Amino acid sequence: MQITRASDYAVRVMIHLAGLPPQSRVRQSALSKATGVSGHFLSKVLQQLVRCRFIRSQRGSGGGYVLAVPAAKVSLLDVVQAIEGPVRLNQCIAEGPSCERKEWCPAHQVWADAQAAIVNVLGGSSIASLAAQAPPGPVKLYRLHDAPVWVSHSEQGRRSKSPGRST
Repeated sequence: MQITRASDYAVRVMIHLAGLPPQSRVRQSALSKATGVSGHFLSKVLQQLVRCRFIRSQRGSGGGYVLAVPAAKVSLLDVVQAIEGPVRLNQCIAEGPSCERKEWCPAHQVWADAQAAIVNVLGGSSIASLAAQAPPGPVKLYRLHDAPVWVSHSEQGRRSKSPGRST
């Protein structure tokens, strides 16, 4: 079992946005650079996150992507399920007649316990707590800021703008 690249990239985006002050907008090109995700693939991930209402997009010169919900209210499980659908370790875990053997199969309880562990671990990790754990330093792009930041990618390079501060 392996989480898809799309889920991994969605988590990267959410952590990055959570590391910015509330209502900070980031252009897709800057998100691509900050998360290491190619623009074309990132576009599909962003569309899915918008559809699930975790982020909002705004067009225009002041546009970009912004968190639509508080990062503390979004878990890693929420993001993975937004991209993948319900996490199911094995088909026998599903409700109803998903497997004719589940009533007597010795492995069924192991699958159920493993499923519960995955759900508990991913569900217990908020995007806000992950953003807060990102290490400091020049490469670290998930830092929590005090004031809103608007990030865009231009010919002069990546620029971060906020009141009274420029980088």
